[in-house]
Amino acid sequence: MRKIMAGVGVLASSLLLGSGIYFDWFKLGDKEEPVVTEAESINEALNLIEKKSVYSTKKDVLVEGALRGMADAIKDPYSTYYSKEEAEQHRQMLAEERVGIGIELTENNGKFIIVSPVRSSPAEKAGMRSLDEIVQVDGVRVDGKSMSELMHLIQGEKGTKVTIVVYRPSEDKHIKMTMERAAISNKTVSSEVVKVEDTSIGYVTISLFGEKTANEWVAETSKLLRKDIKGLVIDVRDNPGGYLHSVAALLSTVLENGKVFAYMQNAEGAMEPLKTESKSFDEKYLQTMNKIPIVVLQNQGSASASEVLSGALKGWGRASLVGVKSFGKGTVQESWSLSNGGELKLSTNKWLTPKREWIHGQGIEANLVIEQNELVAFQMHPLSGKFKVGDMSEEISYTQNALKKLGYKITRLDGYFDDTTEEAVKLYRKDKELKQVEENIYMDSTFFNSLNDTLKKYKEDRQNDLQFQMATSFLLHNIEQ
Repeated sequence: MRKIMAGVGVLASSLLLGSGIYFDWFKLGDKEEPVVTEAESINEALNLIEKKSVYSTKKDVLVEGALRGMADAIKDPYSTYYSKEEAEQHRQMLAEERVGIGIELTENNGKFIIVSPVRSSPAEKAGMRSLDEIVQVDGVRVDGKSMSELMHLIQGEKGTKVTIVVYRPSEDKHIKMTMERAAISNKTVSSEVVKVEDTSIGYVTISLFGEKTANEWVAETSKLLRKDIKGLVIDVRDNPGGYLHSVAALLSTVLENGKVFAYMQNAEGAMEPLKTESKSFDEKYLQTMNKIPIVVLQNQGSASASEVLSGALKGWGRASLVGVKSFGKGTVQESWSLSNGGELKLSTNKWLTPKREWIHGQGIEANLVIEQNELVAFQMHPLSGKFKVGDMSEEISYTQNALKKLGYKITRLDGYFDDTTEEAVKLYRKDKELKQVEENIYMDSTFFNSLNDTLKKYKEDRQNDLQFQMATSFLLHNIEQ
């Protein structure tokens, strides 16, 4: 399953984990490279395909196929070729703002499902809801299209309009809505004050390290300090990485000036220390930030730049890590613009922790290992259809797993609707006082809507987030010492 944040513009999953860390903005080659003689075979193949193949294929499509093939031949998941459209989407992912309608999308079994509309976005104002399925964009049906093709349909210039038809399972109907594309803030840092035994603790979530993440970090932490917080929890769970300069600036606010926060090692093995530079920050702000107790929340989805953060803070004993081992991405990528508008991204360096440890494929261990509550970590899916005893489907398997985690007695999880599954579903319906519409049909739209609503409320209740609860308790213990 792939997910994107759409302004439309964030590719998560394959593209986002591959986004990694960047030295700087996308770069152009310094000089023209000589032609490699062996590359003539590519031209020969191109000419033969154009002249002899019974399948008509445009030259630019063939060229892009060759470029993708070369990138794939490296056997590095982080070295890749982006088409012009993909490169633009990738830039928008890390930019301060993007133009679009403001939706988070996921692809599931060929269906494009709204995870959630961005608050105050054109999509939210037009009435889009979570679990709506996009079926048509400006009169074009989207079944059979890729996520990239769908994004191309939704994208457009600021101020232009797009008409989207969605199918809403909860109402079993199609809804058409027209909205105007607008600039949408790509905010990556959010914060709040949480009370733990009457102690004020700052809680900061960093979704990724984008273009303006460091500025947002300073703004949010300054706001927290004015509320007299006694400690800070930094949540980088499922943070896939981003720009190196952003995490460097953030570390410069919580580590002393001149501290080595990572080492960069090139293909020849030469190693360069990367150091904090705090001179551009307010002195009073730095004095407080350098002393405040910190706990970092991480999980297996914390990768790349977020691991630079964890590795530096753990290495210098500046913070404790709570959660589970991080992803383990220890390479750095640079990107070069190509003449066809696309971009080639290559792994050009390794990065190492302050203790010169290469965490690639290994991850960074948490100081305090806490596995997440299974139901909080449970991935929600859009559900529809009607099922009875004897049926078998993915929806039934999902339901069996969800009900089991909710505490209902389930004996099988393979998607076969047996008698025990029926009893569990009937008991759930009784607990939630759900009306039955059809005889012997207990798994229907009423049931599915209620089940997803139950799961959503459970996941949003921070009391059920075991890692968060342990992080705040651990921080409180450090504060009181």
